[in-house]
Amino acid sequence: MPYQMPPEWAPHERCWMAWPCRDNMWSDYAATCRNYAAVAHAVRQYEPVTMVVPPAKLAEARSLLGADIEILELPIDDSWARDSGPCFVLGEDGLAGVSFTFNAWGGKYDPFDQDALMADRILEYLGVPIISSSMIAEGGGLNVDGDGTLLTTDSCFPNPNRNPDWSIEQIEAELKRTLGVEKVIWMPGDPLDQETDGHVDGIACFTEPGKIIIESTERDDDPRKPFFDSVRHALEGQTDAKGRPFELLTLPEASEVEGRGNMFCVSYVNFYIANGGIVAPAYGIPEDDVVKERLASYYPGREITMLNIEYIAEGGGGIHCITQQQPAVAG
Repeated sequence: MPYQMPPEWAPHERCWMAWPCRDNMWSDYAATCRNYAAVAHAVRQYEPVTMVVPPAKLAEARSLLGADIEILELPIDDSWARDSGPCFVLGEDGLAGVSFTFNAWGGKYDPFDQDALMADRILEYLGVPIISSSMIAEGGGLNVDGDGTLLTTDSCFPNPNRNPDWSIEQIEAELKRTLGVEKVIWMPGDPLDQETDGHVDGIACFTEPGKIIIESTERDDDPRKPFFDSVRHALEGQTDAKGRPFELLTLPEASEVEGRGNMFCVSYVNFYIANGGIVAPAYGIPEDDVVKERLASYYPGREITMLNIEYIAEGGGGIHCITQQQPAVAG
């Protein structure tokens, strides 16, 4: 394993984001841009941020981002850096990046040709090795513990709209080859997530090796309870690459958000781990306070920043979906 993907809580060199540019997908494009800028400034409290911005959007981006957010001018089609950007890995020779094949979440949007080139372009800009993969995958569809284990869902990468000719064994082998993991844990994907076909970053993430946050509910009458229970059952009794059983931690879903449509992202698990902090979604409901308290207990020593993501969430994703960490190289 010459390269390995570090866990998200490892030290970062910077965070990558991409400016909103598919204007017609947002109910209020200007408000969406302000949401993106707010996330960028919140992350910037903890680490440098580079925003990829297409030429036509440079003026509006600069006006909202100011001087403390670096801008990289590149043509792009959409604004989900977690999925179209590279997955960074580290090895004995330093930083490299995995460039999976990108097809806009199973061909849901067009055009996507510029986003399909985004990972390579960022890695070429950084001057680091590119680990190319013919497998169609997105960064939001995977989560690693940095100690050999990867979480993903059975509804995403094996989906016929991505890799119809790949077996589960072939997908696992490619994840191991590109990201340096030893074991892949499969969970059910969220059936309501029609945008990504059930990315793992909407339902679960590692907090450290052996510990996983999952979305859950304490209400027996919650219509989502059967799905949340299926996620728990998929993880109970499993062990990681080092033989540890999983301790399952919980966060609620933002179930009190109403009238937002099927695409609206209500996942509190979709947060970003920055150097010394957590930037997490808020919805202006009482559950925000519960989530902030739990995140503080799950990540002791990190400051918790909660941000209203009303307009970002309309696009089907959250804070984790629009950010991608670049790990720091030791020494």
